[in-house]
Amino acid sequence: MNRISVIGILLSLTAVFGGNLLEGGKIGSVLQGSAALIVFGGTLGATFLSFSIKDIKLAARTVKEVFYVNGLLPEMNFIIGDIVTLAGKARRDGLLALDNETRNINYLFFRRAVRLAIDGLDPKVLQNALEQEIRTFEEENYRAVKVFEAAGGFAPTIGIIGAVLGLIHVMENLSDPTMLGSGIAIAFVATIYGVASANLVFLPIAKKLANNVEHEIFIREMIIDGVLGIQSGQNPFYLREQLSSFLFRKQ
Repeated sequence: MNRISVIGILLSLTAVFGGNLLEGGKIGSVLQGSAALIVFGGTLGATFLSFSIKDIKLAARTVKEVFYVNGLLPEMNFIIGDIVTLAGKARRDGLLALDNETRNINYLFFRRAVRLAIDGLDPKVLQNALEQEIRTFEEENYRAVKVFEAAGGFAPTIGIIGAVLGLIHVMENLSDPTMLGSGIAIAFVATIYGVASANLVFLPIAKKLANNVEHEIFIREMIIDGVLGIQSGQNPFYLREQLSSFLFRKQ
């Protein structure tokens, strides 16, 4: 469980609803079914219209990454340790001796990179192949980010549409004071739903997913440097020092 994400969303909701209660408001006053239907239904429809079903499914799958740590993504310190161990074995016994070691590598990109090095791929070709895989990974995963960014852009505007519809309802019932309250409520609540969902849900999720992608790309770039070092027979001690610079950059 990614505790900071859970804390963030709970803190946001507590601040909004808590502030409303401190001002003498009631939770029921911001619970309007018609406003929710307009804003969330409209946002969902506009998002569906903007993207393919493949992109929508990808975005739905990646939401869990906001709240759950990717267990397949190893820590950078562990990766550096594994690279240094492999480098030492390769210097002693040769690259082919790493063949059995690849079975113990759980991270697929790392395992594939070591396998390509064992197969004797030219270092430049190896680097280009792995960098192309990173670019493909980045393009694929940023599609999910764009889905949530688009939803964050649509929601406030559709909230305004809901507000205008509510005001139209008010104007149509000026002769009936009992109908004014519900119309005004829809008008203001729709705006709240649109702005709040965009800035407390959709855009933060997009930012979190983008940060996750950048972090994994950073790890993959470090792996490329490490595997190239293994392939060239670099001294494990100096290779560790070289890869440790990635930790300093990340900090």
